[in-house]
Amino acid sequence: MIREQLKSAQIEAMKGGDKERLAAVRLILAKLKDRDIELRTASNVPDDDTVVVDVLQKMAKQRRESIEMFKSGGRDELAAKEQVELAVIDSFLPAQLSEDETKAAIEAIKAEVGAASVKDMGRVMAVLKERHGSVIDMSKASGLVKAALA
Repeated sequence: MIREQLKSAQIEAMKGGDKERLAAVRLILAKLKDRDIELRTASNVPDDDTVVVDVLQKMAKQRRESIEMFKSGGRDELAAKEQVELAVIDSFLPAQLSEDETKAAIEAIKAEVGAASVKDMGRVMAVLKERHGSVIDMSKASGLVKAALA
C-alpha cells in the first residue's frame, strides 16, 4: 500500500538526513490526514489506495501550476522548491498510461458506451475515470476524448 511506502520513506529520510524529501513526505502525510478527517463523515469510503492516489494527483497538479506561475513571475528559487516536492510526489504515484494506451482505452470505452458525438463526452469521461482514474491524467484525457468524439 502506498500509505506504508510513505511512512517508510519518512523514516528513511529522517535517518538519511534528507531534509527536502522529509518535508515533502510530511506534507503528503498531512494532506492524507486531512482527507481522512473529511472522510470520517462520508457514507461510502473508497479504498485506501484510491484516496492516497487522489490526494497525490491533486498535490501534483497544484505543484505544476505553481511551478508555471513562479517561472513566469521570475521566482526560479521557489519554482525549484516546488519541483523538488513534485518529484517526491511523482515517485509515489502509480505509473501513468502513455498517450497511445490512453487513446486505446478511450476508443474501447467509446465503442462500449456507443458514444458518437461530443454530447456523449460526459459518459465516456465517467467510465474512463472509474476504470483508469489513478493512472491517467484526466485533464489530458479530456482533450483526447474530445478529439476522439469530434
